[in-house]
Amino acid sequence: MELTVTKNATCTFCGCVCDDIELHSDGVRITHTKAACVLGTAWFKNHTVEKLFPDALIDGKPATVDEAVHFAAELLHAADMPLLYGLSNITCEATREAASLAELIGGVIDSHTSL
Repeated sequence: MELTVTKNATCTFCGCVCDDIELHSDGVRITHTKAACVLGTAWFKNHTVEKLFPDALIDGKPATVDEAVHFAAELLHAADMPLLYGLSNITCEATREAASLAELIGGVIDSHTSL
């Protein structure tokens, strides 16, 4: 297998959004990280390009992404006060979109850090 080096990779794991990380991969797994903290290294090394799961699930059964989006939209529309939870491993732009979605659907946002 050929070694691939990706420079200036961005890690979104803890929210610091470090963007000076170098990743070495063998085409399937990341084998080495440079300039990543312990959390980032563990996050990168435990993600693969292997497809282990279907693109989406509805009630535990494989579904297309379009079907899952439609189903999620129906659930959110029917909810009284939907909770958007987590958001710790996403970008600022994605957080902005989540806040807009919560406002649109009358929902609330909570972070895992509230624990």
